[in-house]
This record gives sequence, C-alpha cells and structure tokens, in this order.
Amino acid sequence: MEPLVVEGKLDSLGAIAQYVMKSATDAGLDKKAAYRLRLAVDEIATNIIVHGYDEAGLEGNVCVRATIDKHSLTIRLEDNAIPYNPHVKKGPEDLDQPIENRQIGGLGIYLALEGVDEFSYEYAGDRNCNTFVMHRPDSNPVA
Repeated sequence: MEPLVVEGKLDSLGAIAQYVMKSATDAGLDKKAAYRLRLAVDEIATNIIVHGYDEAGLEGNVCVRATIDKHSLTIRLEDNAIPYNPHVKKGPEDLDQPIENRQIGGLGIYLALEGVDEFSYEYAGDRNCNTFVMHRPDSNPVA
C-alpha cells in the first residue's frame, strides 16, 4: 500500500484509523485482530501527537506505512517528534487490585503493546519508528 502522511495533529487520527482498518481488511484479519491493531496504533499515534509534538512545541508529520506479506501485516509509524521508546513505560503493577484501588492512567501503552502480535521501536536518524505486526490467518509465522 501507498504510505499515508498526515500532519501531527489530533485531527489526523481518523485518517490513520481508516488506513489501518483498510490495511487489516486487505490482509484478511478478523474483526477482533483488526480492532486490537487499530487500538494499538491509535494509542501510539495519539502519544506521538500529544507528547511528541504538542507538548514539546514541535510540528511535524506522521507517516503510516502498511506492508502485507503472506504471513503478516506490518504497520510502521514514523515521526520526527522528540524520541520516545514505548518499551520504557512499565505496565501497571496494580492490575490485580479492584478498579477503585488502582492508579489512574498507565493502561494505554500497556494495552496497545499487549494487543499486537509483535511490537518494536527504534530511533533511526532523527525519526521514531514504531512497528506493529499482526499475523495473518492461516499463516505459520517463523519464530
């Protein structure tokens, strides 16, 4: 698929979601897998826009690129906002507690990364690169 390049603005999240869902449909993902992927990409894209651009006083774009092969759908988000590795955010430690006893926040990145089959991050050149992978149905990914 052709990449999608959008402004690093909250108004761009709808276009990103449409691109991800079209890619998921093209890859033959079921509705649950497509939704998990969309949720994950939306969470990271929102963080890029809010924290990486807005709060840092920066402007820039988000490039979304989908690649489909016989085993998987890969979505890659690239931006030139401030560097941020989602892996450094630890998951919530109070998930075993009743909801009224849990701290507010902290679930977004955790749920995003848990919802996809594979996730990786790298900072290459001056760009954050977040890569999401979903295995396609009836494929046997090589471990």
